[in-house]
Amino acid sequence: MKKSNSFYGYSLILAFFMLSLAARSQLSTDFYNTSCPKLLTIVRTQVQNAIKVETRMAASLLRLHFHDCFVNGCDGSVLLDGSDGEKFALPNLNSIRGFEVVDNIKSSVESACPGVVSCADLLAIAARDSVLLNGGPIWKVMLGRRDGLVANQTGANNGLPSPFDNLGNITLKFANVGLNVTDVVSLSGGHTIGLARCAVFSNRLYNFSGPGIPDSTLDTNMLSDLQNLCPVNGDGNKTTFLDRNSTDLFDNHYFQNLLNQKGLLGSDQILFSSDEAKTTTQSLVQSYSANSSRFFADFVNSMIKMGNISPLTGSNGEIRKNCRVVNS
Repeated sequence: MKKSNSFYGYSLILAFFMLSLAARSQLSTDFYNTSCPKLLTIVRTQVQNAIKVETRMAASLLRLHFHDCFVNGCDGSVLLDGSDGEKFALPNLNSIRGFEVVDNIKSSVESACPGVVSCADLLAIAARDSVLLNGGPIWKVMLGRRDGLVANQTGANNGLPSPFDNLGNITLKFANVGLNVTDVVSLSGGHTIGLARCAVFSNRLYNFSGPGIPDSTLDTNMLSDLQNLCPVNGDGNKTTFLDRNSTDLFDNHYFQNLLNQKGLLGSDQILFSSDEAKTTTQSLVQSYSANSSRFFADFVNSMIKMGNISPLTGSNGEIRKNCRVVNS
């Protein structure tokens, strides 16, 4: 009996799903318990030291993990040097940072357990510790990822959510890596810490909806402050806090800001104020703003889901000796 094309299509989808499930099942929270028993302590110490030097580093390390997982999966490819690397993709250029801290973490781990722990896993642990050390939730990190052999600059240019994207595009980019609307909102809550450059929000300050007309969803007092910081033709690399009035604490204040039109990035404020938000993200913003426990719980679930995007396991990839270059 001849089978239909739809049968074969279904079989291929099922096979892909089973392969993905098999890869994910190889990750575990105790992956290094025997091979590198002091791993978590070493990483926590290094992250703590880095945050003491610069509080902003917590947000930078969290963002590194995010930008890694959205391109090629969580494979450490964002760390690779080279002009064709993800570091030089437009969403990352003059923006993504923390590489020297990752170098220090890797060096310390290699001293204790040479050739054992991947750079991809170090990013996942450092992201968790960055959240925790700034007052956020704790969770057990799934481990066992291996490092990718290539970077994907085109994938970074096309796949990373942009502060200029509308809500539909952001949701689509999340869906492309297996994440849903709840993940969009909860992971956006990572903007409760960190800074942003004038270049990524100054479009809201002047000629947003016509000559001389700023974004109407931006609080007027905040608008005035930001126009002073970021004048027309000013320095686009000047920075300000993403979470106004709760700058260094990982909490739900970010969502309270959105209710009061005090989201800094356009991609933040649209989660509450856009027409699309009314039937998709607005209710979650309201819920998180009133209930930090729910935000923390959903954020943890979303971080675990994100950390499971297409990991390399088994004999795939490698364990890099230096996070910036593939092994020779």
